Amino acid sequence: MAHNCIVVNLDRCTGCFSCEVACKMENGVALGERWSRVLTVGPVGEYPNMTRYALPTMCQQCEDAPCVNVCPTGASYRDPKTNVVLVNKEQCIGCKYCMMACPYGVRAWNKEEKCVEKCTLCGQLTSQGELPACVKSCAAGARFYGDLDDPNSDVSKELAKYSDDQIHTLQDVGNHPATHYIMTDMIGTWYPRIKAPEYPRTDAYPVDGE
Repeated sequence: MAHNCIVVNLDRCTGCFSCEVACKMENGVALGERWSRVLTVGPVGEYPNMTRYALPTMCQQCEDAPCVNVCPTGASYRDPKTNVVLVNKEQCIGCKYCMMACPYGVRAWNKEEKCVEKCTLCGQLTSQGELPACVKSCAAGARFYGDLDDPNSDVSKELAKYSDDQIHTLQDVGNHPATHYIMTDMIGTWYPRIKAPEYPRTDAYPVDGE
């Protein structure tokens, strides 16, 4: 089965927010909500050796998705055909358990429809052979979409260019996020720690020592 995800090359990312805008436009995301969010890491370190960079985040397509595990109605589920984690709005009762369970705070509450929403990897586009809107719109060419299990996919080819110490994921708390980030010493130091209760309420990415 496919293991589709997004890979972000942070060496290329300029923090332009075009991925956020493209996502909202393509998916009609409600005002004030975001399925794709560009966070700021830093500044951290001691002058003059300081690090600051943009960190685009979205549903991490976890192999063992906590949001699916806690959903009492099956509204949060993994599509048996595409292996993508999705939300069935008609089954969502608005308990928000999935929002609390997500380690990365990347689910959104649609006040008007009274249900939870999230990144779908633009299934309406990828099912037609197109790329997700955020990938298509990335002016820096920093985003890649494809099947991790396919060595000929765009994500696998991009990851193959880098060593293991230059490839990262957000903090794995047993959920095994599929989204990968590439970052070399050219950009700075990768800070993987995440504080889930604080994450949805700030655009500043929590780092070690905070």
